[in-house]
Amino acid sequence: MAQRVPSNDLLQRIAALEEQVATLRRTGWERDELPLYPTNFTAMAFNDGTSFGTLWEGVLSPRTASLSLGLTLVGDQVAAVNTGGQWQVLLGGAVVWSGTVLPTYTVQYAATVLDLLPYRQQSELLVEIQTRRTSGATTGGRNGNGGSIGLSPRFARLL
Repeated sequence: MAQRVPSNDLLQRIAALEEQVATLRRTGWERDELPLYPTNFTAMAFNDGTSFGTLWEGVLSPRTASLSLGLTLVGDQVAAVNTGGQWQVLLGGAVVWSGTVLPTYTVQYAATVLDLLPYRQQSELLVEIQTRRTSGATTGGRNGNGGSIGLSPRFARLL
C-alpha cells in the first residue's frame, strides 16, 4: 500500500488547507432544531395580560454560533375591537429581539438570526418568548380579560 509523505513546503500545506476549507463550505452547515415548549395548554399560546408573560421557552447549550428563529403572531378581536400588543425574545433573561403585534386581527410572521457567541461560555441558556397586550378590549375574550395576543414559533434552528 502506498504511503503519502506530508510536504514540508509551507505553500503546499496552505494550498491543501484552503482546498479542505472550500470543501467544508460547499457541504453546508449542520442544523439542529431547538425544541421550544409552550407554558400554556393550547396549541397556539395566548396572553391577555398587559405585562409580559412567557408563552414559549426552551433551554439550550450554546455550542453553535447562532439561532435562527421564526415566529407567527396574531392579535385578537373582541366585540369588533381589535387587539394589538408587543412581543420579545429573551436569551438568559436579556431582551435580544422584540416587535409589535398590529391591532389588525391578521397573522404576522417574523424571522431573524440571533447571535449566540456572547453566551458560548454558559452550559445552559434559557430562551423565552413573551407577549403582552397593549391595546384593544379589556373585557370579554378568551379568558374574560380582553383581547389576547397569540404567538407560536414556526422554527428554531441552531446554526
